[in-house]
Amino acid sequence: MTKSTPYLPTKHHYEILDGLRGVAALMVVIFHTFEAYANDNRFTQLINHGYLAVDFFFLLSGFVVAYAYDDRWGKMSQWDFYKRRLVRLQPMVIMGSIIGAALFYLQFCPMFSLVATTPVWKTLLFMVIGFTLIPVLPSMDIRGWQEMHPLDGPAWSLFFEYIANILYAIGFRKLSNKAMGVLVLLSAGLLIQLTVFGPRGDVIGGWSVDPTQLHIGFARLLYPFFAGILLMRLGKRIHIKNAFAICSVLIVILLAFPRIGGPQHLWMNGLYEALCIIVVFPLIVAMGAGDSVTGGFPMRLCKFFGELSYPLYITHYPLIYWYTAWVTRDKVPARIGAPVGVLLLIVAVTIAYACLKLYDEPVRAWLKRRFLDAPMSTTT
Repeated sequence: MTKSTPYLPTKHHYEILDGLRGVAALMVVIFHTFEAYANDNRFTQLINHGYLAVDFFFLLSGFVVAYAYDDRWGKMSQWDFYKRRLVRLQPMVIMGSIIGAALFYLQFCPMFSLVATTPVWKTLLFMVIGFTLIPVLPSMDIRGWQEMHPLDGPAWSLFFEYIANILYAIGFRKLSNKAMGVLVLLSAGLLIQLTVFGPRGDVIGGWSVDPTQLHIGFARLLYPFFAGILLMRLGKRIHIKNAFAICSVLIVILLAFPRIGGPQHLWMNGLYEALCIIVVFPLIVAMGAGDSVTGGFPMRLCKFFGELSYPLYITHYPLIYWYTAWVTRDKVPARIGAPVGVLLLIVAVTIAYACLKLYDEPVRAWLKRRFLDAPMSTTT
């Protein structure tokens, strides 16, 4: 006897939160573009805190997962939940890996020294491994950055996203609000230990399989994801007019803010980042969830940004690899590189939207019909 996945009606979307996710994704692309001119110096990097968008994504993810599934566990099993998350996320993981493999040999430069010596068969093997989100060890690197997903760097955050979803499904969803609050408090302590008392004064990292990077990854994941769950459950909302515009400006300011304190006072920047993640990001989500948009241009804009956000995030980085290689290898000045960077943003958005409409939505629709939308029944 097997039981098909139960049909679960689609819930109302928080349109503003969808839109804010898109704003943060655009800031990630801009941040990564400017990184090519940073000379690996995190103190002078323009759009300095763009990497905090990942922590904002984790918070949104916890909020949305709790909203979508907390009251549905009587109608579905753990495997039903996993299937739904795989259908939502995995198609674009595969596409990101394909694009990464297709552009890999255009990215050679001294910074990416292993590209030229990597055989095609190995690139294709890593593409297939990338389909699964299984991380590779630093000793298996094919680029030179020791990434767990060397064809599509941002996939590291999806790896941790899946871990968070598994933790939620196997039992953390059953925690009372009080117990969840204790977990969130402890996770905040872990995050403060990393940012304020850690050796770097920031949360940069999480993309490699070694003790230091895994520590960073889990510190970045645990507080925002479980804080998002708790925020949704508590029902705390901040009701203001024009929340999308106000919250969008706040996100841009927070992610673009210059580095604080310099090399001699690392704790100052760490305190800034801890405050952003622990305090300000939840306030922004509470404001976004407390308002709504109805029809017209604001609704279309939020819908477009929301749909674009995940495809843009997971497909843009192969272009960044190429851009970084070009700028560093050919010593391209900013006056020449800046227009190309603008073009890169346009191309990244175009590729993401094309992937969304021509691949992701049709594939997810097929997978949903095939695996998710069957009415609950039993068959032999």
